[in-house]
Amino acid sequence: MSAADARLIGLAPIWSPEARLLVLGSFPGVASLQAQQYYGHPRNQFWPILSALWCEDLVTLPYAQRVERASFHGLAIWDVYDSCIRPGSLDAHIREAQPNDIAGLAARMPALQAVAHNGGESARNMKHSLMLGLPVYRLPSTSPANASWSYERKLQAWREVFAKHGLVDEH
Repeated sequence: MSAADARLIGLAPIWSPEARLLVLGSFPGVASLQAQQYYGHPRNQFWPILSALWCEDLVTLPYAQRVERASFHGLAIWDVYDSCIRPGSLDAHIREAQPNDIAGLAARMPALQAVAHNGGESARNMKHSLMLGLPVYRLPSTSPANASWSYERKLQAWREVFAKHGLVDEH
């Protein structure tokens, strides 16, 4: 078996019982898996977008503090896939994906109000999150591969969803 055919294992969810919004990516890219951090690629706009929404610089914080701030603001983070085979980082190359137990995680978050899919591959799995009976959103991917959306457009789309569920700092 070549390295390109090796099964990759995703990251554990970031969550708390107080989480109001669950953001689901597809599966961590190479940089994220190597760092064992969600959205670990330096050009991914996830942490800069959250920084703008919450009026605080998360980008320069150590990862553990970023995670603490996400939980503080009511955000949970996970992926739709638990494991897959994927050479490189592109979602288009994902094969033999095994889904995460989104319903099981949601059951442990009684304050959960909504689910937001970060990008198209994640959104292709909306049938699982729709079964939760909560509002479900498709957000533009924060990945550097999503160059068709400007940072400003992404930020506005994310702001709308986060504001609906009380996760935007209005200072």
